[in-house]
Amino acid sequence: MPLVRHRKVLILGYRAVGKTSLAHQFVEGKFVECYEPTVESTYNKMVVVGKDEFQLQLVDTAGQDEYTILPHSFVIGIHGYVLVYSVTSLRSFQVVKTLHNKLYESRGKTRMPVVLVGNKADLSLRSREVKTDEGKKLAEAWGAIFLESSAKESQVTQGIFTKIIEEIDRVDNSYGRSTGCCLM
Repeated sequence: MPLVRHRKVLILGYRAVGKTSLAHQFVEGKFVECYEPTVESTYNKMVVVGKDEFQLQLVDTAGQDEYTILPHSFVIGIHGYVLVYSVTSLRSFQVVKTLHNKLYESRGKTRMPVVLVGNKADLSLRSREVKTDEGKKLAEAWGAIFLESSAKESQVTQGIFTKIIEEIDRVDNSYGRSTGCCLM
């Protein structure tokens, strides 16, 4: 019987970018059109990635802005982050940059498993304010995974949370690699 590993992932972003819709689509397999603004919700789901089983705990946070002070609960005990912006909102893209910087500072500038998600990619090109290339460049600068999605599409949404589990393992395993430094 395989060992079940636990992973706690925080979903962060500006308000109304689709964080809750992504979480609902992943956990329940359906798109929720209308809901009350989130204060903070937690979802649990068993996920199989490769041959391993994970108990994934998703923490869906309230929308943040650049002035939000991140609580310690956003850093302590968190394995990875899904940072979400809307491709229809340049402001949400700018806020996600600020959130990443705050997390990076709060975690002591260590490597962080991050998936950057440009959500609402299904909306018309006329309403797009953030180009795909801009999201890719930002994720590259962070050393993060980049995906564009629509919370209406189950398959893409599943991929986001599979990628964050893989990214957590990749970053965790990279700590054990030899760096050529030896403590005596």
